[in-house]
Amino acid sequence: MQNSSSEFEKNVSIALADKTLQKALSKFQDGFSVRRTQAIERLPEFDALRDRSKRIKEHTLKYLDYYLEQFERGVVASGGHVHWAVTPEDARQKILEICRGVGTTSVTKGKSMIAEEIALNPYLEKNGIEPIETDLGEYIIQLRDEPPSHIIAPAIHVLKEQVAATFRKAHSNFDPSRPLEKARALVDEAKEVLRAKFLAADVGITGANFLVAETGSAVIVTNEGNCDLTQTLPRVHIVLASLEKVVPTLEDATTLLRVLARSATGQEFSTYTTFATGPKRSSDMDGPDEFHVVLLDNGRSSILGGNFREILSCIRCGACMNHCPVYGAVGGHAYGGVYPGPLGAVLTPALDGIASASALPNASTLCGRCEEVCPMRIPLPKLLRHHREQEFSRQLGSTRSRLSLSIWAFFAKRPRLYGVVAAISTHLLYMAGGKRGHIKRLLFASSWTGGRDFPASQGRTFQSLWASGDSLISKAWPTSQRRQ
Repeated sequence: MQNSSSEFEKNVSIALADKTLQKALSKFQDGFSVRRTQAIERLPEFDALRDRSKRIKEHTLKYLDYYLEQFERGVVASGGHVHWAVTPEDARQKILEICRGVGTTSVTKGKSMIAEEIALNPYLEKNGIEPIETDLGEYIIQLRDEPPSHIIAPAIHVLKEQVAATFRKAHSNFDPSRPLEKARALVDEAKEVLRAKFLAADVGITGANFLVAETGSAVIVTNEGNCDLTQTLPRVHIVLASLEKVVPTLEDATTLLRVLARSATGQEFSTYTTFATGPKRSSDMDGPDEFHVVLLDNGRSSILGGNFREILSCIRCGACMNHCPVYGAVGGHAYGGVYPGPLGAVLTPALDGIASASALPNASTLCGRCEEVCPMRIPLPKLLRHHREQEFSRQLGSTRSRLSLSIWAFFAKRPRLYGVVAAISTHLLYMAGGKRGHIKRLLFASSWTGGRDFPASQGRTFQSLWASGDSLISKAWPTSQRRQ
């Protein structure tokens, strides 16, 4: 799989032909979406919480500089340190400096998309420090030398049998004949391997779901407890987060937590929700001696003042991916960047530039399902259209697509001519479908008909059916509801 957003079309072809991937993808979406629906049905005020959450993030982004400075003061007051990183290189160097300061040769890591964004693991390895992923999904794909394919379920593309084969290859000190058919056996083996890693590491690196300005706290949610061990056992805890993760108060954080887990996995609350505030105090039973927060910009400041500001409200729940028909068909690796799905289709071009990721905003049907389920009510289809407008204005699309749009625009500006051509085309498609009611091969939709049949037309345009008072149209839209 090409790990580049500019290779999206090639990646899609590979993904669609990968039977193992397709089998894995067929299992995950229904589970996430059903559990989300069930969790929301148990919380009548969910939509009100969404509205409140949206207002919290809008307010925070408006006064982001103020809350970031307040957060820094809170961290320092609790005995911690804040490091500002404009670029990925700044963040990597600061983390390496902290690691070298304590002489560590290994670090344990909790799941962090920002660490993926700055390619932290290869950098640490290059400098003689072993990074150990402790989230089970991340651990699996680290052994397989693959990037995550989902932001909350990084190994969703891997079948249980593949995990067993990976463990047999990587864990050579275990009995070769041991049974690994059941998921419980795989989890137990990973725990046994990672336990020694937790105890040996002098530095633990985690991400953060939220940063609380009023207390200088980092909030982390997991279902495995690995982040708790990562931040309490080592001598040094490093929190790596991007600027937009800050929220004003503890109350704001708990409001967002109520919509986060329900949107992500259908849980009322994640199994572990941890608030870390500074290093260990004299009265604490455990905790790090040093507490560092590395705050990464990496283009967020530019996004804040532009058309894509609303994407900074994202709380990384993954709901947009769990409900996206495109993601469900091709998986996360096809997107090529760190962030897949509708989130990645907006964020990646915003961070890297539309020229290097122009295919991603077009990887959407604009069905609106992503906006419908987003707990922050981010208008993802609108943002995707903004990118498409940029792509067209800068002439970045293919000649074929630009020509097609130009032809469509020509007729769209001439309604009568458009109606005539639409009527003729509709009738021709009806004839081509014949008694079958579908078309097996269609020249201008070869990508579609390469994998499925094209539904034949009914023989008349929607407008003509509307004007004639067709029974199906009348049933759906009574005459009293129509705007003539």
